[in-house]
Amino acid sequence: MSRLKLGIPLFLIPLILCQAHTCFGQTSPPNPKKFRYERTVIPGAPGSNRLRIDAVLMAGGNSSWQFLRQTTGSEREPMIIATGGLKDLRLYDSSNREVPYLLISPPTPEPQWINGELSPVADTKRTSGFQIDLGRPLLMDQLRLSGLPAPFVKRCTLEASNDASRWIRLRDDATVFDLPAEKLRLLEIELPETEFRFIKATWDDSASPRLPLPQEVSVRLVSAGALPPRLEVPLQIHRRASEPGVSRYRIRLPAPRPPVTQIRLSTTGGNVLRQARITEGRLSGEEIVPALLGTALLRREVRGDAAAAQMSVPVTPPQEAQLDLVIEDGDNPPLDITEATAVFAYLPWIYFESADGGTLTARYGYGGLNEPRYDLEAARASAEKAQTAEARWESERSAAIEAESPVDSGLPEAGSAIDVGSFRYARNIISHKPGLSSLPLDAAVLAHSRIADLRIAGPDGRQIPYLMEKADEPLSLDLPPLEKTESPRAALDNKSVTASRSFYRLRLPFQNLPPARLVFSTSGRVFRRNLRVLIEKNPYNERQEPWTTSIAAATWAHADPETPAQALMLRIPTLKTTEVLVIIEEGDNSPLPVTSVKLLLPAQRLRFFRGSEPDLKLYYGRNDLAGPRYDLAMLAPRLVGAAAEEIRLGPEVELSAVAARQISPKIFWGILIAAVLVLLVLIVRLVKK
Repeated sequence: MSRLKLGIPLFLIPLILCQAHTCFGQTSPPNPKKFRYERTVIPGAPGSNRLRIDAVLMAGGNSSWQFLRQTTGSEREPMIIATGGLKDLRLYDSSNREVPYLLISPPTPEPQWINGELSPVADTKRTSGFQIDLGRPLLMDQLRLSGLPAPFVKRCTLEASNDASRWIRLRDDATVFDLPAEKLRLLEIELPETEFRFIKATWDDSASPRLPLPQEVSVRLVSAGALPPRLEVPLQIHRRASEPGVSRYRIRLPAPRPPVTQIRLSTTGGNVLRQARITEGRLSGEEIVPALLGTALLRREVRGDAAAAQMSVPVTPPQEAQLDLVIEDGDNPPLDITEATAVFAYLPWIYFESADGGTLTARYGYGGLNEPRYDLEAARASAEKAQTAEARWESERSAAIEAESPVDSGLPEAGSAIDVGSFRYARNIISHKPGLSSLPLDAAVLAHSRIADLRIAGPDGRQIPYLMEKADEPLSLDLPPLEKTESPRAALDNKSVTASRSFYRLRLPFQNLPPARLVFSTSGRVFRRNLRVLIEKNPYNERQEPWTTSIAAATWAHADPETPAQALMLRIPTLKTTEVLVIIEEGDNSPLPVTSVKLLLPAQRLRFFRGSEPDLKLYYGRNDLAGPRYDLAMLAPRLVGAAAEEIRLGPEVELSAVAARQISPKIFWGILIAAVLVLLVLIVRLVKK
């Protein structure tokens, strides 16, 4: 009966439904309460519109970008195009009806360059320059010079006009340079998209020799199929603790998994020639370790008031929202990075059609939402060539969303229970905010645990799964000042030269710390000293004398009175003591002032998902436990790219002392009475014998 009414065999219905889902996307519309963000879109006009992807949308959207590398003949570098991102973006009209859209990838055209008729401009005492006539107004976005004699570094001002009498300023701070010996060259000047006939360049000759006219000046045309400008976003950057000779910075990206291909750095001061690298945490086995994203030799040469610079680090697209920048300073003072900018790959633009030009609402930030598929896809070829109006974004606002529990997200919320009383130490985890957390391990944990015995648990003793994360930067601790002391009873070389030595005691925070580094700093400017670090051994019996063992030694020298001395770094092994002896060979000089001492330990963090548990604690101090194995490791790729909140530990508590203080009076008296009875029985037996 069913077959006769429908006219379709029943066994074909599932296939038809599957095809319908493939053609038209998801069978049910997305839940509006699941979107995290909303923004208003203002169409440029009724009809076809073009909307550019900006940094705010990149930060909130659920991106999963893929990358295509294209090479164009005239470009210096291959262009990288990002595709397949923003799967959760949806557009709605005033009636809350979904508006179809397309992501249109930028084309890969050959750039078209037009030469202009070149003529000089009148020189002054401080300026010279040239002017080009393009013959007619042209829409351009770049100017290129050729045929200038190297080496040079020049600053210039660019102006534009259509009648050669009224000029509009385009660039005030343009700098070009060609330094073959330093391998620095930049002869192209970026321009705002502008349409003019005449371009005038005025050189600043106040601090550099004059240049002759270039052999050729050309401009790059902007056509309907030209590349869009690349998205550039300023980043948060701050200095991190580091060892001598290395500068470390933490860089925050606007979101995880951004299609960033380059990090551009800015610095003040003079010349720069230093190696830099950028890393991020990547999964290796069941732990997160630093992974290299890119390296570059940073170059900057200052000539007069102009500077030639190559301060960019190309990177493979990162997964994390947090990057680590490491700069090898060598014998130079630390490099002060003032700004960092993310340069994105070439991004697609959003094509949509507006019936009446009315405002639209864009919603995004919906985890797990599939990419939409609209009938508008059939018009992609014409949409790529269509004349479009420029739509624009308005401010972003957060939407009220339904909280996603760990169970809903597929993350394991808790593991098996443990006997928390069997651990020696416990620490409160100070955070009450649910979500992905990153917990740095401090010196107490490193000294009192074997790392394998670390467990996170709630009040019920159930474990919270975690991933171990090894950081590239060290954990830096300020140690107490050196304490002046007498020479040890046993001289290291049995020579009576204590008058030419300075003896100090240095106190460490804990014994049994992992292998570490000691960093000594001084205010001295011209000196040369031999420095040794020793530990004192106590005798095993009365007939044996105490002795000392050297664990580190180095020569510390500095000969420039105009610059501060580099700190001295010494590696020390694991020590079963909290006190070491520092000996400085002073010779016939006054004692070298040691202003500070730091201890650099290996930095590690625990990354875990915190649910609704009110109180979590970190337990450690057991020698019989192997490393944990959690199902969380299977979901580690989802945790590596997610933004994590950095939290901290409370004071260390020794559980054995707590247990002793918590014995109830009844138990105490019961134990005491039992002990007395046992003693009475023993006494009676002895009397009988």
